[in-house]
Amino acid sequence: MEQLQSLHAALVTALPHALLRQNEPMARHTTFCTGGPAALWLQPDCAASLAQAMVLAREHAVQPVLLGAGSNVLAPDEGLDTLVIQTRGMSGASAEGNVLFADCGVSLRRLATLAQSHALTGLEFAHGIPGTLGGGLFMNAGAYGSELKDAVLSVTALLPDGTITTLNRAAMDFGYRHSALASLGAVALSTSLELQPDSADAIAARMAELQAKRSASQPLDFPSAGSTFKRPTGGYAAALIDQAGLKGLTVGGAQVSEKHAGFVINRGGASSADILALIAEIQRRVELSSGIRLEPEVRILPRYKGGIPWNF
Repeated sequence: MEQLQSLHAALVTALPHALLRQNEPMARHTTFCTGGPAALWLQPDCAASLAQAMVLAREHAVQPVLLGAGSNVLAPDEGLDTLVIQTRGMSGASAEGNVLFADCGVSLRRLATLAQSHALTGLEFAHGIPGTLGGGLFMNAGAYGSELKDAVLSVTALLPDGTITTLNRAAMDFGYRHSALASLGAVALSTSLELQPDSADAIAARMAELQAKRSASQPLDFPSAGSTFKRPTGGYAAALIDQAGLKGLTVGGAQVSEKHAGFVINRGGASSADILALIAEIQRRVELSSGIRLEPEVRILPRYKGGIPWNF
């Protein structure tokens, strides 16, 4: 693809210190451990580099895919004929009083640990979520009754036209697995989070308690993308899947976890096609048994990603 060759040359010149690779296997960069090669793969180390890469992509008529930790995506086996930008190199974070300031690529685990070290409560739930802050903001990540929206003060975001704006909590329009970043086609660059003081030991104890719950109930020893489906109105996806008798259902190397029906796992050697086929079969059988059509929470990437350029 001529645009990609030209974009590669421009990125080499403009961002000589960024990690830039051609034909980079996405299986190395997604928690499902599947996915073929990205034509171009870039890991910028700061917001300015990310913004410059986005501008260059637009100038070369290339629609990039953005990833944080690759924890909630399914990349195609055929690969991605575009530029993939992975933000986890942008991982600065600090605390001032009861406010945390963090770049989009910092992991939620590290952010929760930073809060605990400063005796600040409000992010214990995020310690076990395997994504980055940017991805978490995009989907308003949450667990155990808490969500990122509860702590966000403001988000600095890059808009599709290359301008940078600041969105306060109200402007972020947080909802269940939703934020304004999706509707705006914007990319989170950094955020500020307001937390509350508490005993560091008490915070650590709550984090340990939640991690013990995760370990007891979730298949953490297998590659997955976390919860495969969004919570349907008036119920829970895992319960519907279990009631349909689908625990252990297998397609190739992909399986409905026998430990937690809400997780599709890679038992070893699964392809993205295996996972996609299993997701479709779960949807079909659950709809037959309950009348409810489950909606994937996992973002399924086509070979070329158009539209909103953020995934995580």
